[in-house]
Amino acid sequence: MHVMQYEITLPADYDMKIIRERVATRGHLLDDFPGLGLKAYLIRERGGPSPVNQYAPLYLWSAPEGMNAFLRGPGFQGIVDDFGRPEVQHWSGLAHLEGPASGAVPRTAVRRRERIAGTVRPAEAMEAALKENRRLAAAPGAVASALAVDPRHWEILYFTLWEDEPDGTAGERYEVLHLSAPERAALSAGAGVR
Repeated sequence: MHVMQYEITLPADYDMKIIRERVATRGHLLDDFPGLGLKAYLIRERGGPSPVNQYAPLYLWSAPEGMNAFLRGPGFQGIVDDFGRPEVQHWSGLAHLEGPASGAVPRTAVRRRERIAGTVRPAEAMEAALKENRRLAAAPGAVASALAVDPRHWEILYFTLWEDEPDGTAGERYEVLHLSAPERAALSAGAGVR
């Protein structure tokens, strides 16, 4: 599994209805994209807990060929044409787990990023992160939870989809506008160490 995200931060006065309409009319185009485990179409709106207006879709790729095809294809070129070329962050997937609300349509996503301190052994950090990911995935209201690592910057990424707004869960919160999940089952089947 490969995890990928780009963040498009928009002006403070940007009409986020434009992004909502874009997702409503184009989101379904990836509903059967080969190699895509799932794509969560995420936004944050300025005010409340978010300091910015942002479109920040997150992808879980079941196959690297799918990710490469997307980055070379017309969908991503449309993003580049409309908003400029974003920095595409990517992580190596460690685990994907379905939650007790896996049949629900997610409304909220929480992303938490943690640096692995230079004094901590990477294997120990990843083992602790796998346990935390299992805890997140088992929480009431969790739709699914993914865990990834960036070995270049030694960073752990937790990404959890929730049926509703979770209580007491740390991290950046996003509204989920749409979920494309053509190969979601392949994520769990090939999730690696649990």
